[in-house]
Amino acid sequence: MSQTFGRTRWKRFAIVMVPTIAATAAVGVSIAQGALAASFSVSGQQFKVSAGKLVGQGFTQYGTVLSHDTSQATNANTAVPVAVSGFTSATINQLCQSVDFPTPFGSYTLTINAGGSYDPTTDTSTGPEVDASQLFISMSDLKADKATFNGINIGVATGALGGAGTHNGDATNPGAFAQEADSATLIGVQQTAWATSASTFSLNGLHMSLASGSKGCF
Repeated sequence: MSQTFGRTRWKRFAIVMVPTIAATAAVGVSIAQGALAASFSVSGQQFKVSAGKLVGQGFTQYGTVLSHDTSQATNANTAVPVAVSGFTSATINQLCQSVDFPTPFGSYTLTINAGGSYDPTTDTSTGPEVDASQLFISMSDLKADKATFNGINIGVATGALGGAGTHNGDATNPGAFAQEADSATLIGVQQTAWATSASTFSLNGLHMSLASGSKGCF
């Protein structure tokens, strides 16, 4: 008795997927080796970032408006209000970045993991840490199980911020919320972001995976 199974046009699948995956992998490996400054953004959509523990020096946070490309077809830009967190340097355990994207074969999720594991009950980490300098994250939502700030100043923006300052001269309108601290420690971090950038981003223990459906960081 013969059976007929659904067939995938593997050649067409390879033509569509391989260039994108190969380019992403090349960028990921270069960042892991410290060869590139890192910039991670997705046209017209947000992505997820999580970390078991983040310890940062020279912390700043402020509100601004991000001009974001929300239409690949028309190159239309939309003003998106965001909160920007910046660090002059940071070490991260259990880092995860993920983004969902459509394909002709359904929805897929690209996930990048780096850094060793972290146990919040004992505050201990295993494996390598992710290292970053001049790290900026433009986000619309932030959650953390615990956040500790040392030497913090909270108020309204009246001039230049200390610490990491602002990203590429972002405008901080007088009277807008802003804060700065000598250092910050965040545990159990979950962020929904529009963009991440850093002067250097060393992704020790890098693992990139592609899976069907929505199986991101959280």
